[in-house]
Amino acid sequence: MAKIWHGESVVNHTAVRPLDLRKRMSDHIAYALLAYTGLQIFVTMGALNAKSGSLLPYFALVVLVAAIIPACRRFERRWNRLSDEQAADPELAPFYRHDRNWVWILAIGLPFIVTGVFKLLAFAFA
Repeated sequence: MAKIWHGESVVNHTAVRPLDLRKRMSDHIAYALLAYTGLQIFVTMGALNAKSGSLLPYFALVVLVAAIIPACRRFERRWNRLSDEQAADPELAPFYRHDRNWVWILAIGLPFIVTGVFKLLAFAFA
């Protein structure tokens, strides 16, 4: 601040970071897992509060955990294999957007779909 008062110019030294699709995908996967976990708890707890006494909601919880981890690992492995040049390549942006959208579709939709299927099964066999 003293440099400004003495007539010296201050240069902003913040550098523009290059595009890194690997880091972006990793960030989206981390945030999607947080959203997924919150939804999983909310949706599964609603199913567990049902007075049916069935083990199906617990089985749904296990299936949800077992399903999301390999899916997220697959997406992350695909993007972590890129070199530095490939990770900054704007031509890969459409593929990145496609994978990013699928990560979020799975994270948001999977808890509702699997819990709904198990609720339907519990209703059908009750």
